[in-house]
Amino acid sequence: MHGDTLTTNVVRDAVQDLHLCDCLAALARQALIAEAELTPKPGLVDRRGPGAHDDLSLELILRSATALETYLSLMVFFSVDRNLDPTLREELAVIGRGAERAMSTATRGSNAHKGAIWTMGLLVVAAARSDRSNAEQIAAVAGSIARLSHSVEPEVLTHGEIAKIRYGVGGARGEASNAFPHVIEFGLPTLRNRRAEGYSEEVSRLDALLSIMSRLDDACVLYPGGLEALNAVKSGAQAVLMAGGYATARGRKELGELDRELIARNLSPGGSADLLAATIFLDAVERRLSEVHKDRSEWEGRDGAA
Repeated sequence: MHGDTLTTNVVRDAVQDLHLCDCLAALARQALIAEAELTPKPGLVDRRGPGAHDDLSLELILRSATALETYLSLMVFFSVDRNLDPTLREELAVIGRGAERAMSTATRGSNAHKGAIWTMGLLVVAAARSDRSNAEQIAAVAGSIARLSHSVEPEVLTHGEIAKIRYGVGGARGEASNAFPHVIEFGLPTLRNRRAEGYSEEVSRLDALLSIMSRLDDACVLYPGGLEALNAVKSGAQAVLMAGGYATARGRKELGELDRELIARNLSPGGSADLLAATIFLDAVERRLSEVHKDRSEWEGRDGAA
């Protein structure tokens, strides 16, 4: 009888673990899709088109996000009830390499989510072992995982990593190691405040993105454009917020001007986009949502179709 009870408990715990893995991975996928579909985003892929990209489309990004879900679930599964140590860190890195290959296959070689794999991988693992009503605690646990030593080296240097070396910025790894300060200090507070003020989810998310853009040393901008381009992105995002955000006519005008400038200069703030997806994910986890609020951007009514 005791053996039967033990077996039942083991099976029950395993089922619960699998359910947790799938739920967190699904929320992460939905957050990536919500970020991609949010419109209009300056210089970024959205419902209107590819933004400043010539190798990405909304369809490719959605394929990539879907392909990553299984790997994010695996990261959670292999980390449940494990010590946070270099061995776990290396195993997560190996799964992350598999996710990168799946992304490349889904997008025919385009880099849709390389930074997001790192960010979301850490956050889903951290969410599984933290108080899921506290985004700051989840980010802190994710930071502790990011700081663990490991021997799995990057296969190639990304543009973001080159920019990090060239300009001395933290990049995606620095953001994670510091427990995602731009998400915790700017993205989430702006999202919550705008929502509390009665604005739509889409307006709240756009202003959260702009808040991150106005502060982040985005390596995706630094690599092609340097410091001058980064300053243009930051000041342009700040101008939209100072005009009242996307909810105001002046704010929409400022955003349109920033969008046109970034597209003309082939600048896409991809690091900020990844952190918006992280913001959306943590917000959903903290609010214990079963699914992320789907994007319902209605930019045509305000701005006209692109």
